[in-house]
Amino acid sequence: MADKTHEFSKLAEELIGDLRGVPPQEPRRQVKRPSKPLAEFVEELMVKYHVGRPSVEQLIRDQWVDLVGAANAHHSHPVSVEGKRLVVIAAHSVVRSEILHHRDEILRRLRQIPGCEELRSLSLRAG
Repeated sequence: MADKTHEFSKLAEELIGDLRGVPPQEPRRQVKRPSKPLAEFVEELMVKYHVGRPSVEQLIRDQWVDLVGAANAHHSHPVSVEGKRLVVIAAHSVVRSEILHHRDEILRRLRQIPGCEELRSLSLRAG
């Protein structure tokens, strides 16, 4: 416990510096964060950006033909998962209406994919 030094708040440091007449050594808007070990930081980034791991979106793209059928898959593709919604871009209005018509079945199949159990809706966009 003796090795641990007390750290003042930023306001307290500024007040003490003003009292002593010492200018601040860092910009006022800079936020000090505790440092992390490099291995932990790199692992967080690899998980965040799915490096070496399949993302949910990639799993859906790999099975898109089986989910919506070959004809509809040719003119549409899943873009991203936003919360509990899958965003799909469809090129033709006929394809959009087909996907909307069969959305309950598509969602049921989607929920069987690992990591997609929480999907609740489809969002179709023109593209």
